[in-house]
This record gives sequence, structure tokens and C-alpha cells, in this order.
Amino acid sequence: MLLLQYHNLLIQSILTERFSPDNQPVSIDQVISDFDNVTYHISTPESKTKILISLSIKCFNDLQKYGVEELLRQEYGPYIVSPPETGYDFSMVIDLDQLPPEIDAKEALIEKIALLKRNALAAPFEKAFAQFDELSAEAAKNSLDLSVPEDSGADVMAIHYRDEESIFIKASHDRVTVIFSTVFREETDRVFGKVFLQEFVDARRRAIQNAPQVLYSHKEPPLEIRSVPGLNASDDIGFVTFVLFPRHITRDRRDNCISHIQIFRDYFHYHIKCSKAYMHSRMRFRVADFLKVLNRAKPEVAEKERKTASGRRFGTR
Repeated sequence: MLLLQYHNLLIQSILTERFSPDNQPVSIDQVISDFDNVTYHISTPESKTKILISLSIKCFNDLQKYGVEELLRQEYGPYIVSPPETGYDFSMVIDLDQLPPEIDAKEALIEKIALLKRNALAAPFEKAFAQFDELSAEAAKNSLDLSVPEDSGADVMAIHYRDEESIFIKASHDRVTVIFSTVFREETDRVFGKVFLQEFVDARRRAIQNAPQVLYSHKEPPLEIRSVPGLNASDDIGFVTFVLFPRHITRDRRDNCISHIQIFRDYFHYHIKCSKAYMHSRMRFRVADFLKVLNRAKPEVAEKERKTASGRRFGTR
């Protein structure tokens, strides 16, 4: 089961409703903003029975270098519209009158459309895995010694999917290295990020021996990408490195690996924000407890005797 994010589930819900034969076709014009500068547009510009689904993604030009068009053609061939909708990078049309009759086939098509962003971002990973296969086969054929330099292997593939953040992928004969550059604007974010990533390392050491190796470096780029031109290095930037060994990228695990690793940045920052929110809630709870203690510690004010102007005494009931 491939991992679906909230926005994928929203698209899936819209299409499931429209694909149902019990519902009459209606006009649609909905824009959905996803993470990583991705925008979907679901509309019916020509006919209520023809749904146009368009995708805009910031790094599409980078993805074109690594075969995204060929991969999307394999996945959505008969539905692709060329040229795409104005302002978008990829479009396809689904004709409700030509849907497959089988329920399972409809559900498979809906899930495939919901995974449009995932399939687009999969292109460089698929290419890196193909390079890994070639390099490992060549190494086995030539009986190369495993002690090769760290900078050997295929060229680094860079995907600039955010304004200041990128994903770098490098294939070697014995591993595939995936590096995320991530920006931390606040010192607390850097502290939480370091603690969170340390848990990754400790979890692998304690219980999950087969998990990928995770490394974190602050400000200093990893060795694999130091030769990449235009690489920014500042106090706000950190680099998270995943080392995928052959056991992690076997044929039956690659799709699942791609689906999970490409959303790591969203997963990572989501947990940092949740950690900060939890800390703030605990701080507010403790402050409320301390205020209750202070209120209970206040001495009771003794009731003063009251007199009228003429000197008569009176009390309150």
C-alpha cells in the first residue's frame, strides 16, 4: 500500500465521488495546494463528463532531466493532454463515459491519479536505482575492490523542489545516497531537529538493524555534494543524509522506498512543529498549576468592622 498524504486523499475523495455511476456529472473548478510548491487544478472546462487534472510543480524542469515525461507517459499514457493547461506542467483528461466497468479498475485508476505528485518525483529515484544496477553489475563483472573513493559513481542529481531546499541523489556501485538540504530559521528548530535525528540513529542501533543509515550535518555539506555548483552553506542550513544499501532497494521494495523517502522533509518538519506545540502546551499547563497554588496560598482578608457616619456598628450577612 503506497503512502498517501492528506492532499492525495482529498483528490481521491473527489474522483471517487465523480466516478460513481450513481452521481450525475457536475461542473468542477477546484485548486488544491500541496506541500513542496505543488498545485493541482481539477476542472471540467469543456464538458461535465471530462475531468481535466493538471499539476504544477516547482522542480519540473529538474525532473525533465531525469526522465519524468517518460515515466508519466508509462503511467498515464492514454489520458495525457499535450500541451498542458496554461500555467501548469502536466495535464490529463478523464472521460467519465469511458471509464473501465470493473470497480477494482476504477479504484486503481483513482489511486494512480492521486499519486501524480509521487510519480513525478519518483523519476530521479528510478534513474538512480537504474544507475545503481548498472554500477553494481559492472563492479561484480570486473571484481572491483569495495574500497572505492567516496566521490565515485554516477553524477549527483539535484532536485530544487523548494526556494532554498533541495534533494540530492547519488548512485554508487554499493549504495544510493539521498541528501536533503533543509533550512532552520530558528535555533530551537535546529535543536529539535538534532534531537529528532539522533533518535533515528539510536533506533537503528537499538532495534532496527536493517534501517537505512541516517546522518546529519549542520552548515557543512556532505562529501558527496561538495562539488555541486551553487551550493549554499550557512548557519540556517542543515543536511540530512540517507544511505540506502542494496537490501533497502531490492526490486520489491523500491516503490515503497520512493514513496516514503520523498516526503521525509514534510514528515521531519511536521514532527518538529508538533514537538514545539507539545512543549508549549506543557508549559501553559504548568503555569496554570502554579497560578492555582499561588491563589490557594493567598491569606484570607479579615472582614473589617463597618460604622455609619454617626458611629453605629453594622455587619453584613
